[in-house]
Amino acid sequence: MVYSKDQLLARLKELQIDFSQYEHPVVLTVEAQAKYVGNVGGALSKNLFLKDKKHRYYVVSALADTKVDMKVLSQRLGLGKGGLRMAPEEALGEILKVPLGCVTPFALVNESASHVSLLLDKGFKTQECCIFHPLSNDMSISLNAFGLDKFLKSIGRDPTYIDLEANPPVGKDQPPDLASLVPSGSTVLPDLPEKTPSQDSSGNHPSAGNNSTAVTAKADKPSNAVQNVKEKSVNGVRPLIPSTDAGKFVEELLDRTSTLLLSETYELNADFRRFHQATWWTIRS
Repeated sequence: MVYSKDQLLARLKELQIDFSQYEHPVVLTVEAQAKYVGNVGGALSKNLFLKDKKHRYYVVSALADTKVDMKVLSQRLGLGKGGLRMAPEEALGEILKVPLGCVTPFALVNESASHVSLLLDKGFKTQECCIFHPLSNDMSISLNAFGLDKFLKSIGRDPTYIDLEANPPVGKDQPPDLASLVPSGSTVLPDLPEKTPSQDSSGNHPSAGNNSTAVTAKADKPSNAVQNVKEKSVNGVRPLIPSTDAGKFVEELLDRTSTLLLSETYELNADFRRFHQATWWTIRS
């Protein structure tokens, strides 16, 4: 059974727990909630849904102004500094059965959350009333810590209040003080549906096989730029001459140079002779 807001409120009345309820627009943050119920005489709460590397889940419920250091909290649970992180959004629906912005201790009423650990701020004990969402963020309810405890015990939970701002040392001779609050088993979520492949420009869905072929062909065939560079290298650069033919190459180069110089000298002399003859005939005339 998945509880709705109305079913939760009915259960609180059945347990004879005193509470006040306030309807308001949907809110996703404590700051937004404060605009509607910040002046009703109760302490606002913030609620975190966390998971560790072994897929064990935690709800941390604290006063809005309590500073929760996740690295410190992770160490106190015996999970190391980086053992805790925010749970993925899909876990809200699969485990707590609530939408985004509706995490509170009341979400543990659902059977799917039976293995979720609950850590409560000891600051709740000092408040006359505390404010939470009743599984829906279009309403807030105000009740005291005694009423919250009564509800939690009715669903088989033994409320545990801790100092979330404490930072006790953890070491060889000082074991993690909150290790007993780590859930005994992991929670495995069902596989999520695979995302639909994006369409190409023609509106068709490219198959994996086509993609693989395209990638292979692209890898085997060099780009035009690479081909041009290779062709230019072959056509424009003379191959290196083996050291054994170096002498022959030098002799051939000298012969070609000599022939070229002689040809240019001959042409220069011919031009000079033609100039000389033209000048001589001019003088005689």
